[in-house]
Amino acid sequence: MKDRTFRMPPEWAPQDWLWIGFPHDPVEWPDVLPRAQEQIAAFASAVAESGQEVRLLVRDEANEARARELVSAAVRLERRRYGDVWLRDTGPLVVTDGQGARVARRFGFNGWGGKYLMDGDQEIGAELARDAGLEVTVADWILEGGALDGDGTGLVATTEQCLLNPNRNPRLSRADLEARLLRDLGYDRVLWLGDGLINDHTDGHVDNLARFVAPNTLALPLPTGADDPNAEIYADAKRRAEAFGVAVRDVPSPGRIETDGRVEPASYMNFTITSHLVVVPTFGSPHDADGVAAIAALFPGRETIGLRGDAVLAGGGGFHCSSQQMPAAAA
Repeated sequence: MKDRTFRMPPEWAPQDWLWIGFPHDPVEWPDVLPRAQEQIAAFASAVAESGQEVRLLVRDEANEARARELVSAAVRLERRRYGDVWLRDTGPLVVTDGQGARVARRFGFNGWGGKYLMDGDQEIGAELARDAGLEVTVADWILEGGALDGDGTGLVATTEQCLLNPNRNPRLSRADLEARLLRDLGYDRVLWLGDGLINDHTDGHVDNLARFVAPNTLALPLPTGADDPNAEIYADAKRRAEAFGVAVRDVPSPGRIETDGRVEPASYMNFTITSHLVVVPTFGSPHDADGVAAIAALFPGRETIGLRGDAVLAGGGGFHCSSQQMPAAAA
């Protein structure tokens, strides 16, 4: 197996199923838990009704009963011990060799730099992978899946704000991290973007800023309105991507979204690509329809829909953050 090249397939490659986490903790979701559950349920149902298997994780009996009230009968429920719903970061990252072999990679997880440590989040990734029949290897460094986005050719985008943050791997240099990305996930080229969105709980995960939509093609937000709080961040990301030789596709941003005067890290970039469907979070912004339409144009072979995700955002993420795909063996 060491002689083979394993790579993480791009999200648009064929998938066997999608894991999604269902919100359960009122402490982590003050005042918005019922709406967050409804929004995650709508997400899970849409993907399942599109023809792809969905495995929705529920924490306990009461959580399972609530989920069953909300989701389509096509959604499969799995009772698991997990902390928060962000399976993009705590779930397994599955790599393939292109010939049918799949291996799950797990990394150290420290609650996004020690900020949010919850029961079950350390173990859920390996548990899901083993129950799926995958070999699991554990790497010697800290990494969350939402910190990376790859194009399937060995190119990966990330942010300096997250991967070089001293609250993750203080003893590893940029070169050390690049070597580990190659060794563990097959990424041989790294596009280093700068900061992620303002007030992003994850220290700037790239999946809320920039997403590959095809080989060497990166979607990036375009500021909307003179008061767009992330305008300079978007401009810096575009400069870096183009200087690297990556083609950039513009997607309108939601603009300035606030809660009680606090700027929210709202982003259409937190869309989820599934086998038949692309799901884009919306926020009640006047730019929602334009954002969804721009993303739909990037995926002509799939249906693209917008679903309200403001309550999910209040918990610290989006639809992409709450999900993790199982790539098909022959991807």
